[in-house]
Amino acid sequence: MDEMNFERARYNMIEQQIRPWAVLDPSVLRALGAIPRERFVPPDYRRLAYSDTRIPLDHGQTMMPPVVEGRLLQALELAGDENVLEIGTGSGYVTACLAGMAHSVESVDIHGDFTASARERLRELDIDNVTLATGDAAAGWNGGHRFDAIALTGAVPAVPDAYREALTPGGRLFAIIGDASQPVMEAVQITRVGDDEWSVESLFETWITPLENTSRPRRFEF
Repeated sequence: MDEMNFERARYNMIEQQIRPWAVLDPSVLRALGAIPRERFVPPDYRRLAYSDTRIPLDHGQTMMPPVVEGRLLQALELAGDENVLEIGTGSGYVTACLAGMAHSVESVDIHGDFTASARERLRELDIDNVTLATGDAAAGWNGGHRFDAIALTGAVPAVPDAYREALTPGGRLFAIIGDASQPVMEAVQITRVGDDEWSVESLFETWITPLENTSRPRRFEF
């Protein structure tokens, strides 16, 4: 597929997949239209870069379908001046989209090769407002620091309290709650509405690869 065909595929992804799934925020659509998703897809799967499917990555991980990525970006309600935390860098595609919509992005992945490849892809696209780190963030990250928006890109059985606490007042968090044994998981937006108060909105049902090293709690929090 040549470059012009990738551009057409990107346009079709937005018009035929993203918009019909109620992703209408102009800043989200601009970000998705600006980032060449094919640059973040493993070479053997480039022809599927704009398909409505999960794309395999190393370590048993996957890229989320574009429609889920679009809903994630929209749920964070970014205005351009936010500091964002992303848990699960993966290919770096969502990282790149976030970078175009926010003031700064800190992204962490448990796999050093994901961090390294994402750094190279972001450098090639001249994206310089992202800080990448390697580590296990299943239970929390960067203790004490707060963020205006947080995205968990792997499913969790429940949102760790550390991430709720890491939101600034009015901050938004996107997560997908469930585990691999369930056929359906629930995407939610959590908003910090007070010092010790959070609201939870159910967004849609889907299924994505779980975040590594998370464990099922004794009971779910909804």
